[in-house]
Amino acid sequence: MGDRERRVVFITVGTTCFDALVKVVDSEEVKQALLQKGYTHLVIQMGRGTYMPSEASGNPDLEVEHFTFSPSIADYIRGASLVISHAGSGSIFETLRLGKPLIVVVNEDLMDNHQSELADELAERNHLFCARPRRCERPSRGWI
Repeated sequence: MGDRERRVVFITVGTTCFDALVKVVDSEEVKQALLQKGYTHLVIQMGRGTYMPSEASGNPDLEVEHFTFSPSIADYIRGASLVISHAGSGSIFETLRLGKPLIVVVNEDLMDNHQSELADELAERNHLFCARPRRCERPSRGWI
């Protein structure tokens, strides 16, 4: 990677299973979009999911790593250039407190999805960008 500035995208799904989000960010299409935007690292916190992200990308200029849980994700958020998160209030507010750009993807499989209301309201107030997995299956150029 030479002297390129380290630019990290951190993905977090919290303690839930959100394989739909992990699969999308693990796709070569998204990885290529990240590279085009100048990102150098993709770190995926995959929670209770069963989908295993690949350890590498099709391009050596994007380093990929993943893990299930961490006692605290604050350091990951702090080191990120961009955070892509599930709609959990803890992840949202911690990211916003640290002033990081945030894309929230609503897990529509959750029962009584109050997270959607929070994400939609904060997006309406321009604090974050809100997406749905169905719209993310074929990410548009403006998504990242």
